[in-house]
Amino acid sequence: MSSPAAGRRLLSFLSSGPASVRKAASGTKLLLEAGERGVIAVPGDLVDLLASRHVVVRTSHTVALSEQGSALARRLLSLPSGPGRKDIGLAIFDAEAECPAALVNLSESPLAQLVRRKGKNGKPFLSMEEFRAGERLRADYTRGQIMPRLGANWVASVSSGRRGDAGGATELTDAILGARQRVDSAIAAVGPELSGVLIDVCCFLKGLELVESERGWPVRSAKVVLKAALAALARHYYPTKERDRPRILHWGAADYRPSIG
Repeated sequence: MSSPAAGRRLLSFLSSGPASVRKAASGTKLLLEAGERGVIAVPGDLVDLLASRHVVVRTSHTVALSEQGSALARRLLSLPSGPGRKDIGLAIFDAEAECPAALVNLSESPLAQLVRRKGKNGKPFLSMEEFRAGERLRADYTRGQIMPRLGANWVASVSSGRRGDAGGATELTDAILGARQRVDSAIAAVGPELSGVLIDVCCFLKGLELVESERGWPVRSAKVVLKAALAALARHYYPTKERDRPRILHWGAADYRPSIG
């Protein structure tokens, strides 16, 4: 998925009216042209995604905000102008088609701050898949109404309804139960060695320095562990298709045995 900042830019541009669409020279981006308002380049997959979530309405040559998109744009433009507005982005965290787009505060989450940083090689530290995976876990954690304790307790299943309530199992809606089950599955897939840092950063919104201090880790180590944890989480949420995986083949006689050492 494209950056939430790109979604904010598209909302702002289309808030004054529709624009014509044509492919950019790069092939992966689209140019939106709106006369005196100018021209902007946006990722083509972003426009397709927002059209599938009914944020924009696209024809063969034009794109415009839908009723839902116009409401999001009004909310965005109602915010005070200045640096604070630049921290607001448009994001879709789930793969389900019914999950709507939403405005998010990119400065609120440590993960949202990390996704805007670049490594020494000049490339983003986190891939968009890793960012999406972390925010998707956070969204399910919030929907599941999982209440933190004094110290993490991942022994009792979150889908059981017993973690965080005062006196035992509670009546859960299907949506809450489903969210808790998805959190359970994600935590199990990542494993106990890496899941703790995901909960701390993605769900409790703890900064990396605080995580290192609480866990007694060396300076800057939380960043490395978080990167590995998000990569594992992304593989769980967005598994690679079997046909895309490299296959290792060896032809040999029936009595062939590989040499060891």
